[in-house]
Amino acid sequence: MKVLVLGAGVIGTTAAWFLREAGHEVTVVERQSAAGQETSFANGGQISVSHVEPWANPGAPLKILRWLGQPDAPLLFRPRLDWHQWRWGIQFLIECLPSRTRRNMLQILAISKYSGAALSELRAATGIAYDALQRGILQVYTDREGFEDATHAAQLVRRYGIAREVKTPQECVALEPALSARRDWIVGGTYTSTDETGDARKFTEALAALSATRGVAFRFGVTVESLAIAGGAVCGVRTVNEDNRKEVLAADAYVVCLSSYTPKLLDPIGVHMLIYPAKGYSVTLPILDASRVPTISITDDAKKIVFTRLGDRLRVAGTAELAGYNLELNALRCDALTLRAVEWFGDAVKSERAECWTGLRPATPSNVPLIGSTRYSNLYVNSGHGTLGWTMAAGSGKALAEIVSGRRPDVDFAFLRR
Repeated sequence: MKVLVLGAGVIGTTAAWFLREAGHEVTVVERQSAAGQETSFANGGQISVSHVEPWANPGAPLKILRWLGQPDAPLLFRPRLDWHQWRWGIQFLIECLPSRTRRNMLQILAISKYSGAALSELRAATGIAYDALQRGILQVYTDREGFEDATHAAQLVRRYGIAREVKTPQECVALEPALSARRDWIVGGTYTSTDETGDARKFTEALAALSATRGVAFRFGVTVESLAIAGGAVCGVRTVNEDNRKEVLAADAYVVCLSSYTPKLLDPIGVHMLIYPAKGYSVTLPILDASRVPTISITDDAKKIVFTRLGDRLRVAGTAELAGYNLELNALRCDALTLRAVEWFGDAVKSERAECWTGLRPATPSNVPLIGSTRYSNLYVNSGHGTLGWTMAAGSGKALAEIVSGRRPDVDFAFLRR
């Protein structure tokens, strides 16, 4: 079939790769000048198969209330006159119920494990380079309550095949000596050796280039405006093309991978996806002393910040704002990330050359992505991955290609069905 993929972030690009591998004729359209320039551009770099606990959990409402009024809070809800935001928030509270949290956790685990295996196979088959490290993820806790909660969570996820180990402060420092300067801060940690890291933008750009050599057509600078419907199916995509002219693109099947903008395209045709943008931040710092900067990715649980080595750079990422589609940089949040990096690693990083970035994560209330078919026979969706887009990208793309090809993916996940 001729398949049109809308969006060339890490989700759309991996979908295009697997669709082409399945034998389809694939074209990708993207409004930016290259692949991986928006949500995938500067994320935290963690491929965290073990991170299965959704934002929506029984303890979340109280934490969010405590964070109200804190401008640098890990999760900041900025109320707006926006029914979509309030509807998302109400559903988020429902997903905090224990039974729903457990169900969502199992769904996240299923697609993440499938994706981890798919990425490993893709990397082995292609030799693709993206500053990858397979050294695991270490979560460190600086308060007793957080560490006790983490100990219980580790016991829970081990029941589902995630080898998350509880570590003493001494063991944390032994695993990652770059933490030694702040040994007195650490109450304990949890470590998953099977997790990995890498630069999502570099991966996306490299995979797009490789896909092009395999026959995938990329059209950059093309803005998607709306979908044309006829006879219960999509008959075209209305765009503004590279020459700033109106153009309708037609295919046999259409795959929407537009991140937080997916609902804006689908709502007008009656396909309602409960996805809301969660604005995240990162700073990228040059490394001055590699011996004092971690090679294991570190998650600072108290601040909900991750530190990831990407070659000669340290990526520091975290926080989320539910504030609509506003992409304005909040200097306070950027400064908080840089300050935390300096607190942990001192002058091993060049803080005065911090490169700040913000992007919109496409969050569902449950943290479970929306992958599969829609009410229209030839329209498919691959979106809503929240903070786990990089983690789930390969598996989502592989599964989506199976669905478009009329097959059922080999993973126990609740795919969308028309």
